[in-house]
Amino acid sequence: MDALYVAVDLGATNVRVASGDEAGLREKLSERTVREDGARGISDQIIRMVGSLKIRDLAGIGVGSIGPIDISSGNIVDTPNLPFKRIPVVEPLAAKFHVPVRILNDCSAAVLGERKYGAGRGLDNLVYVTLSTGLGGGAIVDGHLLVGKDGNAVEIGHLTFDPESPLVCGCGCRGHWEAYCSGIGIPNFARLLLEDIEPSGSLIIELAGGDLRKITSEILFEAAQKSDPLALEMVRRIGEINAMGFADIVNVFDPELITVGGSIALKNPRLILDPIVRGIERHLINRKPRIMITPLGEEVVLFGALALALEAAGSPP
Repeated sequence: MDALYVAVDLGATNVRVASGDEAGLREKLSERTVREDGARGISDQIIRMVGSLKIRDLAGIGVGSIGPIDISSGNIVDTPNLPFKRIPVVEPLAAKFHVPVRILNDCSAAVLGERKYGAGRGLDNLVYVTLSTGLGGGAIVDGHLLVGKDGNAVEIGHLTFDPESPLVCGCGCRGHWEAYCSGIGIPNFARLLLEDIEPSGSLIIELAGGDLRKITSEILFEAAQKSDPLALEMVRRIGEINAMGFADIVNVFDPELITVGGSIALKNPRLILDPIVRGIERHLINRKPRIMITPLGEEVVLFGALALALEAAGSPP
């Protein structure tokens, strides 16, 4: 049997693992991320899941992980999304399976996957953006993956749009892009907008049971998909912020292609992309690239982790 590789997508909510090879992913497993057994319980969970895959000859493991990470030690450090100071990843996997193990920030892994298996094949300048619970990015410039000294380059969700904003990011800073346009930030932004907009009669209020505190991203986009005027106005305002953020990406990295993933974008592609495409040129210096939803869907990080595993074992992606 030919050698197989393992891809791991380690998130705060779910852990997904898959076997694969140069052709792509094969067997896949998914579980909720354990929190009850301490930091080491997460690496033990990954080890157990990898052991459940039908692999006779394992050649390498790649991990796309929530951050921040310390790439030199292979640990997750001080993540706001899990209640642990330090989560060991690389060392436990390498000790158990005796194969090369590599880790990257999940969005950095995703852009690798896009280049090898997705819309970025043959391109040397591309960016991946996730619009999900959080907001992040990964970039390849002139054929080189941007990693950074600790492995946390391209943290675009923490670009500051208004340092005096009443909206506070999960990191504690004011006015970050993530505070406006992430799954966690959108409800707060919506409530801020409602201070200046009369919400009576809106489907948003009906879906929230009349309680503004119960507004969620899902409620807002459901109402927008049903053409609720207030929801559409809020989506337009979110789109204006996103257009500025995407313009910043283009002006800094000058990509040929930006692909977009994450649950918010994947579930609402037109509501997310149309305002960006319409509004981005007002803020651009560099030529506008192609902007599209990733064809790899929810598996983009797994594909990136597979590309990373191939690279770790000596088969360049």
